[in-house]
Amino acid sequence: MHELPLARRIIEIAAGAAAARGAERIRTINLTVGDESGYVADCIQLYFDLISEGTPCEGASLAIERVKPLLRCTACGVLFARRPFEFSCPQCGADGEPTEIGREFIVKSIETE
Repeated sequence: MHELPLARRIIEIAAGAAAARGAERIRTINLTVGDESGYVADCIQLYFDLISEGTPCEGASLAIERVKPLLRCTACGVLFARRPFEFSCPQCGADGEPTEIGREFIVKSIETE
């Protein structure tokens, strides 16, 4: 349910960008969504489709780029994807710590007509 206000905000951002460009319709909204952002892409799409009716976003598509979370090695600094039940760096074996990679939610770009 927390995707509803997010979908509403996406529409506000896109409609504002379209108005600034003098465009009447939005064709595509490109999003970057981290797998650990807490948002479910299918739910965002569902709410977006429902509440975009009658807005410049009606009929627009959401292109969602998913981002896998990465850990950073505390010893050598390499970024790596965590394997199940492991936090050790594939380069040196030291423990990795969480990063912000995989938690993002970004309206990357908007394509208008």
